[in-house]
Amino acid sequence: MTFANPAYLLLLLLLVPMIIWYFLLKRKYEPCIKMATTEMYRQPVRTLRTSMIHLPFCLRLLTIALVIICLARPQTTKSFNRGEVEGIDIIMTMDISTSMEARDIRPSRIEAAKLVGGEFIQNSPNDNIGLVLFGGEAFMQCPLTTDHTALLSLLNNVSCQLAASGIIAPGTAIGMGLANSVNHLQNSKAKSKVIILLTDGIDNTGEISPQMAAELAKENNVRVYTISVGGNDASVGLNMQGEIISEDTDLDATDVLKNIAEITGGKYYQADSREKLKQIYSDIDKLEKTKLEKQNFEKKYDAFQIFAFIALALLVLEILVRYIWFRRIP
Repeated sequence: MTFANPAYLLLLLLLVPMIIWYFLLKRKYEPCIKMATTEMYRQPVRTLRTSMIHLPFCLRLLTIALVIICLARPQTTKSFNRGEVEGIDIIMTMDISTSMEARDIRPSRIEAAKLVGGEFIQNSPNDNIGLVLFGGEAFMQCPLTTDHTALLSLLNNVSCQLAASGIIAPGTAIGMGLANSVNHLQNSKAKSKVIILLTDGIDNTGEISPQMAAELAKENNVRVYTISVGGNDASVGLNMQGEIISEDTDLDATDVLKNIAEITGGKYYQADSREKLKQIYSDIDKLEKTKLEKQNFEKKYDAFQIFAFIALALLVLEILVRYIWFRRIP
């Protein structure tokens, strides 16, 4: 319940001086009878009427309080939703090749991608989000889930050590990463299916070409937003022994990534800083939410009637009690 005029509720503070006046000052202004002795009243008889001597005053306080609440206009709210709420299924497909250790984006490309990706997940509480990682081969790190706490934990553990230590094949298999992501969206019943593909190099390995994977995404009504991350400077990577090495990263992958986005109805982005990457995720989030936005209608109803009815009933009860049951000597 809300109030249309909540400022009127401050009038309830006026009840405090009324209570003080009633119990401390009223007796000074009431008429009294002087008697030679009060011996006969030393042990007065307790009755129901004497026990409830303050009832009329309490009824008046309640009446005034209810009238003030009526002035504040209490209201109830009823919401109407038009259309069904549609969820978004999102697969974040992330490159973990050794070139993602480059520090042209601070603290590194992979760390910046994790930080910004984590913020994106936290800002999408109603979406099913999964995580696919790829280097020379691709694998599902986390299936589609609304348990974003578990997803964030898995995302925070992502590193390029798998490629550096040879656990997965070296290279950048964009087609494999994209195809793996599409495969996990094939059975999705969501009307909006999205893949966010983040990489810093060109496709140089894998059994499935980016073109073929893009066509597969199109057949399954999956939009792919591609992000080319990093600058054109020499980057820092890790060799098989885990040593930091300097290598030239070929970022001339714009044609491939643009083609993927164009085929699937997505969009291509270039990110050369953490701030730019954050802005890209924000833009993608806005694009998707605009397409699935539902209309909410809210209607408010006045609810003062019940308070007014109770106040009137208490007022009538006070009059009856004060002038009939507690009838006073004129």
